[in-house]
Amino acid sequence: MKTIKYIAVLCGLALLTSLGALARDKNQRTVEIFEPVQVGQSQLQPGTYKVEWKGTGPQVQVNFTQNGKTIATVPGTLKTSANVAHDEVVTQTTSANAKSLQEIDFHRGNESVTFAQSGM
Repeated sequence: MKTIKYIAVLCGLALLTSLGALARDKNQRTVEIFEPVQVGQSQLQPGTYKVEWKGTGPQVQVNFTQNGKTIATVPGTLKTSANVAHDEVVTQTTSANAKSLQEIDFHRGNESVTFAQSGM
């Protein structure tokens, strides 16, 4: 009888842990940046970033985190579209011949985040 109780408790904990992970993942995605880009006042180097936004939209605060360290926090606009086919990082070349981050489209969740441009 004790074995059944332990199994039931373990199953319950596993269920709660997985539900917590799903809830936490709602406002964050992972994105691969392939070239240096400017976002806000920060320069993002090539690599994998966790992109997490706070707020329900459309205006949100977006954090770019890499290896557990916040690299940039910038304002953004959250949009939802049924037409997002794949993950995509949209950049624009500035007058100084640098790349500026315009938008990140996330396939999973059909969401995108756009960024206001400064100094263009």
